Amino acid sequence: MTDRSATLTVNGNNIELPIHSGNLGPDVVDVAKLTSQGCFTYDPGFVSTAACESKLTYIDGDQGILLHGGYPIDQLAEQSSHMEVCYLLLNGELPSAEQLAAFEAEINAEMAVDDQFANVYTAFPRDAHPMAILTSAFGVLAARYHSDIDNNDPVSRRKVAMQVIAKTPTLAAMGYRYSKGLDFIAPRADLNYAENFLNMTFGDGSPDAKVNPTLAKAMDRIFILHADHEQNASTSTVRLSGSTGTNPFAAIAAGVTALWGPSHGGANEAVLEMLNEIGDVSNIDTFIDRAKDRDDPFRLMGFGHRVYKNFDPRARVMKISADEVLKELGKEGEPLLAVAKRLERIAIEDSYFADRKLYPNVDFYSGLILQAIGIPTAMFTVIFALGRCPGWIAHWCEMMAGPLKIGRPRQLYTGPVQRDYVNIDKR
Repeated sequence: MTDRSATLTVNGNNIELPIHSGNLGPDVVDVAKLTSQGCFTYDPGFVSTAACESKLTYIDGDQGILLHGGYPIDQLAEQSSHMEVCYLLLNGELPSAEQLAAFEAEINAEMAVDDQFANVYTAFPRDAHPMAILTSAFGVLAARYHSDIDNNDPVSRRKVAMQVIAKTPTLAAMGYRYSKGLDFIAPRADLNYAENFLNMTFGDGSPDAKVNPTLAKAMDRIFILHADHEQNASTSTVRLSGSTGTNPFAAIAAGVTALWGPSHGGANEAVLEMLNEIGDVSNIDTFIDRAKDRDDPFRLMGFGHRVYKNFDPRARVMKISADEVLKELGKEGEPLLAVAKRLERIAIEDSYFADRKLYPNVDFYSGLILQAIGIPTAMFTVIFALGRCPGWIAHWCEMMAGPLKIGRPRQLYTGPVQRDYVNIDKR
């Protein structure tokens, strides 16, 4: 924070507005006192508005930087684990070996859900969208634990955070197995987080079944690379919903529904749809020409990013995982992979895309990994939600720990001015 200020002149009156500085990133002009002067700011989409103060994540889109607690995302994804990143987001520091072991044990102990959750899934048709089911599952958690939660108690908040992180992979796996008509598989104490998710999703139920370590590592990286992304639409939704003091599981459910939107969480699914539409390497030149034609509705999906104006720092690590998974599964010769690699090379070498900084992003590679593992495209956004839950609940905890102020955005009203009611027989 600083004691600098900006002067705004409104209707001939000068208003001094404080300027605050964070540890990184642009300064912010504090406009809170504008309301008392009879005016608001106008910022559709909140693209120039800092709605909160946070210590969790920092993004510099121009430089391609993503930091969690000050640690670069590529270092975390290559050297750390998802459980370490979860601990970091919740506690502000990386854990010691003893702290990590205790944290993992606590998460593992919370992964199971009550038998009554089976009834939630059977209420849906088998082909129901898995994000609808996941939203409902969080609603059940809100009902199940409502009387046990005290939002003002840090011990209670921590308990909720552990439950959100621990139970989401179980709920996600149950959604997949229900869609396939398979029995649910309980989590196992001898498996780590990613291994448990894969076993609960694809396992045969045997108590000593092994999980492919390459696939588990790739899934763990996917979770890390999606763990938090600052004040995006779904995280902001969790914060806005949580600002009312609502049940935290209900706030997470709100985040799930926001993520469900194709403009937010559906990008990796759109990548697979695009690759299938192209179909074969021989068709690429035609589609590239279409992508360059402003009058053609076709767009290359998985290239460029709303936030990152240079490169997506998550993409390089995700590409490494994609190569490892496809090699492990013997799918290097897959037609869609050939299309993807050719598109990747064109995006890097073709001046049209390079000049516009349309580099492959994290969604371009994550879709390839998930498809290779066997995750249905309709479930891609569920995986995104599973990875993002630690960030959502960490933001909720951070917000609840500070002075809580209910979110209340303003508007620019352009409707009719005041008028008198006219009886229906006179209209």
